[in-house]
Amino acid sequence: MYLHLGKGTVVPKKDVVGIFDLDVTSQSHLTRKYLNLAEKAGEVVNAAEDIPKSFVVCFDGKKRSVILSQMASATLLKRSESDLI
Repeated sequence: MYLHLGKGTVVPKKDVVGIFDLDVTSQSHLTRKYLNLAEKAGEVVNAAEDIPKSFVVCFDGKKRSVILSQMASATLLKRSESDLI
């Protein structure tokens, strides 16, 4: 099954490591540092047409990616738990 993150970006559910609320997690200096390092490494994908609300960390066994999404983390979590998507 797949998880739609917005702006035509779809990832296999099995590759999702975590779904994070950007407003809550970005208050931590560690999260900001992680996101900065991921951006410098070219691992950040922007799937948000507007201001991102969440980010999803994915790992396919070879490559890590951090995908910014304008969808709320609660919405993405519900989608990830559903077998319909």
